[in-house]
Amino acid sequence: MKLDETDLEGVLQQVATLAKRTIAGVDEASVTLIRGRNAHTAAFTGELALSLDERQYEQGGGPCLDAAATHATVSVPDLTREQRWPHYTPAALDAGVRSSMSVGLPVHETVTGALNMYSTKPEAFDDEAILLAQTFSGYAAVALANAHLYDATATLAQHMQAAMEHRAVIEQAKGIVMAERHCTPDEAFTILSKLSQDTNRKLRDVASALVDNAHRSPQR
Repeated sequence: MKLDETDLEGVLQQVATLAKRTIAGVDEASVTLIRGRNAHTAAFTGELALSLDERQYEQGGGPCLDAAATHATVSVPDLTREQRWPHYTPAALDAGVRSSMSVGLPVHETVTGALNMYSTKPEAFDDEAILLAQTFSGYAAVALANAHLYDATATLAQHMQAAMEHRAVIEQAKGIVMAERHCTPDEAFTILSKLSQDTNRKLRDVASALVDNAHRSPQR
């Protein structure tokens, strides 16, 4: 998994898919991410996992939310005997799920999450499966943290690129003003800034319009 060639969403989908393939007893898997108070399913292998995740978000309680909050493993061996989540459990049973396991994922300082595994069979996850899920989640947490860092860095890079492009346009506009008004760079910037304020437009928009007009004007 090359984190420099993918984004956070892609890594999360690989985590869910690998969990379904490698952990015995898993029928469907998903990854919950929580930023602040907002929980959402960032990746899932089937509609069953997605619908049960969303049910927990709606009710404000369930194994995936508990796992994310505590960074621990929340095992549900048999839903028919489960009493911790009275609003969620009936919906899970109606959907055909009989057992589940959620493992907390500390993704980032401001983001928590959980790897969720659902099974249509009771007692689907033995001690070996739980240990494997915890080990797998440990590796996944590192991958997710790195992917989150990459994702944030990529976003920052995009903003920096945009800022550089805006600066280039402003510099071009200053050059045009300097040529027309025979003024200094600082005076040209002051003229552009005043025009921005007077027309209630962003400086980069004023500069861009000036550059466009200059390009469209016939050469003398």
